[in-house]
Amino acid sequence: MDKHIKNRFFFFIMVTAVISIIIIGRFFSIMVLNSSPKKTITTNTIVERGPILDRNGSILAIQNQLDSVETWIPYIENKEEQAKLLAEALSLDSEKLLKDFNTRRGSMWIKRKITPTESSAVNKLIKEGKLPGIYIRKEYGRNYPKQRLASHILGYTGTDNTGLDGIEYTMNNVLSPEPSGSGKKEEYGNQLFLTIDSNIEFFAEKYAAQALKEQKAKSVMIVVLDAKNADVLACASMPDFDPNTFYNFSADARKNRAITMAYEPGSVMKIFSMSSFLELKGITPDSHFLCNGTYLNGNFPHPITDLGSYGVLTPAGIIKYSSNVGAAYSSETVSKDDFYTMLCSFGFGTQTGIPFPGESSGLLRSPDKWSARSKPTIAFGQEMLVSAIQLASAATVFSNEGVLLRPHIIDKILSPDGKVIEEVNREPLRRVLSKETANEMLLMMETATEDGGTAHRLRTEGLRISAKTGTSQVIDPKTRTYSDQNYMASCFAIFPTEDPQLIIYVVIQNPKGSSYYGGRIASPIAKHVIDDCVAYLGISRSTDKVLKHSDKISIPKQSSVTIGDTIPDFTGIPKRSLLSLFKDDRFTVNMRGEGWVVKQSPPPGTKVNGKMEIVLEFE
Repeated sequence: MDKHIKNRFFFFIMVTAVISIIIIGRFFSIMVLNSSPKKTITTNTIVERGPILDRNGSILAIQNQLDSVETWIPYIENKEEQAKLLAEALSLDSEKLLKDFNTRRGSMWIKRKITPTESSAVNKLIKEGKLPGIYIRKEYGRNYPKQRLASHILGYTGTDNTGLDGIEYTMNNVLSPEPSGSGKKEEYGNQLFLTIDSNIEFFAEKYAAQALKEQKAKSVMIVVLDAKNADVLACASMPDFDPNTFYNFSADARKNRAITMAYEPGSVMKIFSMSSFLELKGITPDSHFLCNGTYLNGNFPHPITDLGSYGVLTPAGIIKYSSNVGAAYSSETVSKDDFYTMLCSFGFGTQTGIPFPGESSGLLRSPDKWSARSKPTIAFGQEMLVSAIQLASAATVFSNEGVLLRPHIIDKILSPDGKVIEEVNREPLRRVLSKETANEMLLMMETATEDGGTAHRLRTEGLRISAKTGTSQVIDPKTRTYSDQNYMASCFAIFPTEDPQLIIYVVIQNPKGSSYYGGRIASPIAKHVIDDCVAYLGISRSTDKVLKHSDKISIPKQSSVTIGDTIPDFTGIPKRSLLSLFKDDRFTVNMRGEGWVVKQSPPPGTKVNGKMEIVLEFE
């Protein structure tokens, strides 16, 4: 090769190498050095997850420290023997554990967040030298001291202590915020107070479980709201689960149906449709409709019918007897666009915004997609879908003189040192009805608890209750027609009628017991919840006996006790009234305890004779 050509070739190679080095260096600088400051600073700070409490400060979820078992597989000496010992101590499959030992390399979690009993067993084996290569590590875990109570509300956390469902999921960053970078080894999450009242939640869950069993139902939901501010006091869903061991329960049991399930509400919807017609001036409280069993306006393939012939009914009668025919005739008095607007104003077709994952918005189609049958059918709760929390929230319109409130499950958030970060207050959204219409509907609903009304089983002595029952058919997914076996039975109550305090809504899905009518099986469940809540909250009944007191209490002055010829009865006398006995030279006094005399020696009536010892015991 020519000398000049060789030099040029060598020069080309050198230049190429230098350029490559420069490019690689520049790439390294950009990708590594320049990017380093933008990365999140790693820290060894551990954030302890904040507690979740009910409105009264009762702990629902709290952080604890649990042991986890880890191994460094190369250090295991006898894999078969150690797999057998660990499987026995930790309730594991020894064959699967042995397979992991033989196929995996390096570090491996054997079981995380074990029970104290399991921890004790493993520690004992380690101390005995039977588990080389096996180590106990401390990890933070979540404990739910009330077990199944409010499980669907709370949700649960995973092995890394991150929320996976419920409030634990939606409020994860509040309960376990990112480390502040202060350099502390341990920081603390915020405290979360819910609007839930553990006692009312217990009542709701107790009767939901009872209905689930007695009615052989697929599920039962009970929602209880504070009627004045829309605080969620209880939100029960059965079947339920224990969040401490959520992995042992099916996905169906862990489903919060009161929030996520959408269904046709049935006749409970009449309180919203009839009040809409009243507000739109389509009807008045004195309007009359002939309800002889069948709605005759239109050639529907499946006519709208009632369970009986009720004759001429006013709007109050339509609510009392739950007449589908009456609701359908009433719907003729308003336009479909106006009716749709009113339903949207109640909140149907949209989420409430309550902080739960997977909240259903229900379904309310726009009027341009309605058929000729849609308006009268929607008037009694078909051709639309709702969730239990959505319908209960819509009823705040009646308990707040026509104003819709946003439901709340979060009461307040406190910092680790107890300072208020956020406090949730009553939140009015919009006026839906006039005060007059809202109050009129409460009175109409009260007639449903009278004799002959569909909610008469709900009637409670001394308490005025506004109520409405519902029974809706369920679409069969196979035939896409209404099932003749599956139904939704429900009952709705607002009370006391004259000054609403609570809203209670009970829904029983696919009951297979003695009946599927809401008035028959849901009303008694609602009554049980009402009775317990009234007693617990001290809601007054007209039958309550009221005792008057002057507000003055006379306390007789305690005089010093003296002893004559016999020993008196000292029972119930306070210690300070007996101090004078020490001045009587005839006696040696021995006093034991504090408070009032419960026992004495000698006994009352003993004759005083010379120097005597008196022993007095106080409690």
